[in-house]
Amino acid sequence: MKKNIHIFLIIFLIMTSCSFDYGELDPSDRMLPDLIMENVEYVRVRSADPIARIQAERVERFEKQGLMKLIDFSFEQYGDRGNEVNIFGRAGSASLHMESSDIFMDNGVRIEVESEDIIIETEQLDWKDEQRLLSSGDKHEVFIYQPNGTSFTGIGLRIDTRRRTWEFTGNVSGTYIFEGED
Repeated sequence: MKKNIHIFLIIFLIMTSCSFDYGELDPSDRMLPDLIMENVEYVRVRSADPIARIQAERVERFEKQGLMKLIDFSFEQYGDRGNEVNIFGRAGSASLHMESSDIFMDNGVRIEVESEDIIIETEQLDWKDEQRLLSSGDKHEVFIYQPNGTSFTGIGLRIDTRRRTWEFTGNVSGTYIFEGED
């Protein structure tokens, strides 16, 4: 019995006193997410009223980069103290920078803005939160529709939501339907 205890103590001391050199991290290991979640629903609340809801089939969180990647992503932004959806959007994927709240959406993007009665569709959109700018990139075709029949197709959309201005950097064509009182 004493012999077994001595062998166990020797093995224990050897195991606890050894240090292993695992070497440098492989650069590809830095690209592994710190957290993976599936079938995620997140509701952001302010003063007891919901202001936004985000859903994603998969979320990957990268702490060191301050980044979240979302797959099969959709969102709703509420108005009227959380009683109605003002903006609805979806994208095949998105990358959210947690510190700045900037978001890059791609793989097919659709945004519906109820207050403006408008739908935007394109391959990718980039939202810069501090500047309140939405852009598609200079080479991407963007489709804009309204239920009244107004529709535009253009290249390189840029929207300044503070100034409420829209512009295309490339060719644009379409039909504008004016619904005046006359």
